[in-house]
This record gives sequence, C-alpha cells and structure tokens, in this order.
Amino acid sequence: MSARILVVDDIAANVKLLEAKLAAEYFDVVTAQNGPEAIAICERGDADIVLLDVMMPGMNGFDVCRRLKSTPATAHIPVVMVTALDQPRDRLQGLDAGADDFLTKPLDDVALFARVRSLARLKTVTDELRSRAVASTRLGIADPLAAAAAEDGLNGRLLLVEDRPTVIERLQSALSAFHQVDVEGDAQHALLRAGEGSFDSVIISLDLEGQDGLRLCSQLRSLQATRNVPVLLMGETEDRARILRGLEIGAHDFLMRPVDRNELLARVRTQVRRKRFTERLRDSVQSSMEMAVMDQLTGLHNRRFMDNRLAAMFDESALRARSLSVLMLDVDHFKAVNDSWGHDAGDEVLREFADRVRACTRGIDLVARVGGEEIVVLLPDTGRDAAYHVAERIREKVESQPFAIQNRTRDIKVTVSVGVAHRRAGDLSSADMMKRADDALYRAKAGGRNRVIVASAA
Repeated sequence: MSARILVVDDIAANVKLLEAKLAAEYFDVVTAQNGPEAIAICERGDADIVLLDVMMPGMNGFDVCRRLKSTPATAHIPVVMVTALDQPRDRLQGLDAGADDFLTKPLDDVALFARVRSLARLKTVTDELRSRAVASTRLGIADPLAAAAAEDGLNGRLLLVEDRPTVIERLQSALSAFHQVDVEGDAQHALLRAGEGSFDSVIISLDLEGQDGLRLCSQLRSLQATRNVPVLLMGETEDRARILRGLEIGAHDFLMRPVDRNELLARVRTQVRRKRFTERLRDSVQSSMEMAVMDQLTGLHNRRFMDNRLAAMFDESALRARSLSVLMLDVDHFKAVNDSWGHDAGDEVLREFADRVRACTRGIDLVARVGGEEIVVLLPDTGRDAAYHVAERIREKVESQPFAIQNRTRDIKVTVSVGVAHRRAGDLSSADMMKRADDALYRAKAGGRNRVIVASAA
C-alpha cells in the first residue's frame, strides 16, 4: 500500500536517508526542514503520514504535533515522532502531544515500514469518512471534524486479555483511574465478549498460556462487529518479530515489557481518541444519509425519497399485476393554526399528525411528508376498498382526540381531508394515479373537509 510520507527534519542528511529508505519501499516522499513548513504541507492535504523529528530550532516537534492534532483539518493525519531521545518521559511527552507513535534513532527499518504501513491503512479508512462527513455540513450538520478533534480519549471501555493475576492487577490499577477495564484470560471468550460489547480498545498479551494472541488479533479484524476496535499488543523484547507481524495483520499499536505506566496510559488514550474520532465521522455520514431522505420535523420520509420509491412501487405493481393504492392527506385549516397559535404550535400539530398517521399504517407502507401540511401514504398490495378503510381509520384517529400545543398547556381540535386512488390497468405512470388522488382530495376539501373521498373506479 503506497502513501505520501512527509519527512520533517532540519538536518539534510537525515532527510535524505529516510527519503531513500521510504522510496525504496515504494512510498511517495515529501520533505520539510521546519515546523511551519510541515504544517503548511499538511494543511494543503499533501501528506498521509508525518515522520517528525523532535529536536528542531524554533518550533520543535512536540509543538508541531500539538498544532496538527488540535486543528480539525489536520487532526486525522498520523504523526510518528522520530528522535534520539529514548527515555519514557520523552515518549510520554510525544504521545501527550497527540503523536500516534514514537520511534527512536537509529531507526530499525523493519519496525519503521511496519508502522508506516499500519498507519497508512488507518488513514485510508479515515479519509473516506472525512470526505463524506465534510460534505454533510452542506446539509446543515455541525462541523464533524471540529467535534471529532475535540475528543479527549478518556473514560473508555477497555478489554484486557491477560491470564497472569499479578500482571492483571498492575495493569488494571493503572488503567482503571481513567477507564473502565474488563478482564478476560481466555482468547475465545475474549473474542465473544468483544463482539457483544462496545469496547473502545482491546489490549492483548502475547504471553497467554497455550493461546495465540496474534490469532485473536486476526479474528478481531475479520469480524464485522470488532473490525474497527483498536488493538494494542503487549509483549517481551523477544516477541519483537511477532509484534511486527501483528502490525501487518491489523494491530494498531504495541507496548514492550516492562510496561511504563505513563506510556501505557498515553497509548491507550491515543487509541480511544482515534476510535471515537472515526465513530464521530461515521455518525455524521449516517446523519447526512438520513437527512437526504427524511423530513426532519416529522421523522417521515421526504418528497425526494417518496418520488423515487413511488416509481419503483408502481412499476412492480404493474409487472406483477398487484394492487397499489395511495392516500393524499391534508390538515384542514392548517393556516389558521399557524395564524392563531404561531408556527411553533403548527410544528407540534404536524409532529403529532405524523405520529397518528404512522400508527394507522403497516411497516411495508411508505409515509412521506410532501408539502407543508400534506402527507402521502403509499399502500402496496392494497385495493380500493381496503385503502378507503385505512383512510377512514386515519381520519377518525385525527379527529378523535384534540392536539396538544404550547408544550401541552392547550388543546385544539384538528381534522384531516383525504383523497384515495388506486392503480388502474390503463395507467401509464404513477402520475396518473397521483392525479386522481389529488383530485379526490380537492373534492374532499370542497365538500366540507374532514372526510375521505375515493377516486372513481371508472
């Protein structure tokens, strides 16, 4: 998998060395010699992953990382801190700044390439979500990137897969101050619990007695329910080859024993924050999809969705010689409600009206708001007489009880007029059927309202 790697270092020799190594592995490489230049490149969208040196004059790597991770437009870009500093406090400072990983010079090529490929896979998934989420702002949804970037990564739910009591006690003591920690010593039980629960991260020991932690990692990646849960591996120094293999098959991060408490907390926080970032983007995409087909006031489908489905339902009805009917409903004297009680009261009436219509229809029926106070109900496999009974049931339900308005402090009487039509053998399109329903509704209005009129069968 190729990716565009930004190498940031003020020493030209270091830049050239990394550039040559990455290019040999078929990565595209761009370079920067200082922090402001690196930030500008990222803001233009010209980097998939940043390899960032810590020790630079002026704006050091920690400051650059904080700036990138606090800006919604660049918070999603993985940052790997690259430095000669090798103390736990140095790694902690980098991770607290928001870095996704911390590599120590001299760099191990195998570890570097495994880490870069792992982060490139994550970036690919995030990019698709980001592009769709950004598009959703045109529908009026609040900026999803700003909300996602503000995530703090605390109060997560973690699954610790470990079978040694002393290790469990030590890790649980460190993590439980900031997260909820569930413990499971059996890999297969852990897989079941991960699929059933909503975990923000799974921490897997590679030293499970008689069990393969990498196989569990692979299984978590293959299941739909756990595919997006971050996996953090823990192993001994001699497990290095297995850890690198784990990164290749989908693990997100790793810790080498002895585990430093602060590094553990920082890496777990990074994984929780990343998962929630992605979830917020997915939620934004889902909301935008719903807004495209739903009426936000009533929760019914909108006219765009109804028009598309109507054509398909009409064609299927004609092809299979099955019944199809339509109800066209209009709230009587709705303008008077808005004029007398205000538009807020009108909205309350429309929401309750929609709920009462829904209560009288089946799951296979399509109910859509197509105008201000006008609702259309499509009734598949429903003939003319049955459609009339549905319409009459709706009319009676609307009339039977007053509608509460002004936060349920006042009741008003509301009625509805309904036009009914069904598909005829000679109809060329759904427009013919809809025209008859509209004419029937007009006659119901003209005839005194609060009534159901059925278009003639002729």
